[in-house]
Amino acid sequence: MTDAELRAEDVTGLAPVVLGALVRRYGHFELCEDAVQEALLAAARQWPDEGRPADPRAWLIRVASRRLTDALRSATARERREERDLRLTPTDRRVAAAPGDDPVPADDDALTLLVLCCHPALSAPSQVALTLRAVGGLTTAEIARAFFVPEATMAQRISRAKATIAKAGATFTLPAEPELTERMRAVLHVLYLVFNEGYASSSGDDLHRRDLTAEAVRLAREVHRLRPADPEVAGLLALMLLTEARRAARVRDGDLVPLDEQDRTLWDRGLIAEGVALVEATLASSPALGPYQLQAAIAAVHDEAPSAAATDWTEVLALYDLLERVAPNPMTTLNRAVAVAEVHGPSAGLAVLDTVADDDRLADHHRLHAARAFLLERAGDGDAARAAYREAARRATSRVEQRHLEARARRLTSR
Repeated sequence: MTDAELRAEDVTGLAPVVLGALVRRYGHFELCEDAVQEALLAAARQWPDEGRPADPRAWLIRVASRRLTDALRSATARERREERDLRLTPTDRRVAAAPGDDPVPADDDALTLLVLCCHPALSAPSQVALTLRAVGGLTTAEIARAFFVPEATMAQRISRAKATIAKAGATFTLPAEPELTERMRAVLHVLYLVFNEGYASSSGDDLHRRDLTAEAVRLAREVHRLRPADPEVAGLLALMLLTEARRAARVRDGDLVPLDEQDRTLWDRGLIAEGVALVEATLASSPALGPYQLQAAIAAVHDEAPSAAATDWTEVLALYDLLERVAPNPMTTLNRAVAVAEVHGPSAGLAVLDTVADDDRLADHHRLHAARAFLLERAGDGDAARAAYREAARRATSRVEQRHLEARARRLTSR
């Protein structure tokens, strides 16, 4: 087993389950996460030589429990020494239960862990960052790129979030209403970012991280089961399914394939049918459409079109117009610019892009330059398009996207 295989199969899948089991039993969120990381490192060292255990989850929980027990006993002993030296009466002795051979809980604690990470004592950015780290299994560097902040800043944010949860005395249980409803916005945003990182990895040689998209879909299904009447939960699940349905067609021989060039016979019709049914149900019953429902509706229009040429771009643009009013952000405007170009021509799309050209949130993002290059190419300005493609490739952090953008630039050079 390689380190990459261990990461893909175990860290992002088993780490949240193991962490949830420990936090539920012992508390001490930060110490539990440290213990889980030590157990995963032990697995990376031992499993390649000794083979995978019959129950990897149970193995990791037992090893992490021992690491946590050792840490807690060491801390207790140190406190007692300090108390003895200062001749003080102990006031906060932490005693850890020995791991023994207790059976491993059969239930999956990842959903409870997800809600715990969205504790109201945390700011919204800290909720998202901590959950991506603890539940999504993303590295600090990957989370930093998702937020467009330096890695050191993100590391401090995550560390402070752990300390805040500990200070707030959070328990490993699902909160009662209305607190649970209040946490849903952060929970859904977390799952959205985890899915996006898996569907279009921000770095590395692979465009997809199937482990992340699968975990995001699984957790979204769990949240939908918990809250079946919430239209935005249904909208997010539908968006994930409709997007994941196209995954098999997005890469060919290691190269990125744009939506309009994809082989639609490779799309998963089962996921599309499930996603469309969710969209139709939520649009019919929702008193006010939210951003996830609208994004899912846009995805449904694309997925139901038999070909790129048959796409109803007028409907797509109308949905983007509504989305921009409901949840304005520069990435929505960027996507809307493409829809405007399809309906009104590339010059109109470029004019929309100009409205977000100076937005700091897109300043270092390759997609602004990639969209501009695409529209310039459509407008017939090959030289400007080639320069924009090269600038987009320079800023892209995914090597798959870099290769795609460089290839587009070369194609214009050869004309």
